Amino acid sequence: MVYKFCIKEGILIDRRQVLLVMAALSLAAPRVRNANAQRLDTSPLVGLLDAGERLSWWAVFRQEMARLGYVEGRSIRYEGRFARDRLDQLDVISRDLVRLAPAVIVTAATVAAQAARRVTDRIPIVTATGVDHVSMGFAASLARPGGNVTGLTSANSDLTEKRLEILREVVPGMSRLAVIWQADNVGSTTSIRDLERATSSYKITLLNHGVRTRDEITGAFGAAKREHADAVFIPPGPLAEDEHVLFAQLALKHRTAMLASSAAVESGALVSYGPNYPDLFRRAATYVDKILKGAKPGDLAIEQPTTFETIINLKTARLIGIKVPQSVLIRADRIIE
Repeated sequence: MVYKFCIKEGILIDRRQVLLVMAALSLAAPRVRNANAQRLDTSPLVGLLDAGERLSWWAVFRQEMARLGYVEGRSIRYEGRFARDRLDQLDVISRDLVRLAPAVIVTAATVAAQAARRVTDRIPIVTATGVDHVSMGFAASLARPGGNVTGLTSANSDLTEKRLEILREVVPGMSRLAVIWQADNVGSTTSIRDLERATSSYKITLLNHGVRTRDEITGAFGAAKREHADAVFIPPGPLAEDEHVLFAQLALKHRTAMLASSAAVESGALVSYGPNYPDLFRRAATYVDKILKGAKPGDLAIEQPTTFETIINLKTARLIGIKVPQSVLIRADRIIE
């Protein structure tokens, strides 16, 4: 056995032992790197479940999470599942998301919350949009939900009637109104019920068209034209971004006054009225923050929208030959020229 004497330290070192130590250190280096990676992977995972595909609204959610101190890839991770209006896929992608064991699931649209709730009653679910949680069976009350679902609603009891009132101002003398809605979206049924009641009180004939596909949307607009509808009403729903564009294109093609989503108005529809959806997604981030810090979803009160906006597309109004009353214009939060 060969020894090398180290005068400085006054010890004998086995050269083979030195080689073994060096080899062990070289093997330990990747283990240290892997351990660091595992520590990163233990940051909370937040699942994003959307019945549509609201990319710009989810961007607001992430921005608010960042403002609250969460750094993506270091102290927070996100995993998104977007159905893009294929509502029949929601149960499948919900199960896939739950298998990843997220700390919280954030949903957009009532049907997305329903799908998540069918898969788990343990993982906290925060709704960014949706109808009344109590009526849907998600919560015992708005003040004390009591289960694993909390968050925000995007509707209140008189929202549909207010939308109808604005449309009646824009289209005075309206007597026939076509409503085109997603037949698979349970959240739309509340709007249809409220619209039926409101149109009845105003003696307006409601032409009801439930649709499921893009072809049916196109067909419904053609039917509304043949039925001499004075306007078209599109209830909120989990539409993909290209479907907002389709609605706007069809309204322009048929020269139809249409009340729809803000996204559709930006694409060419006439008017929208509703909650500020980016604000709802921003507020949803505060729920996630509280839950990650230990709050129970059942103890967090469900909030209703507080900020509403009216958007008018004057360019569209000119194209379809409608003069928007000054009374509507002065109340508009945004006018598209």
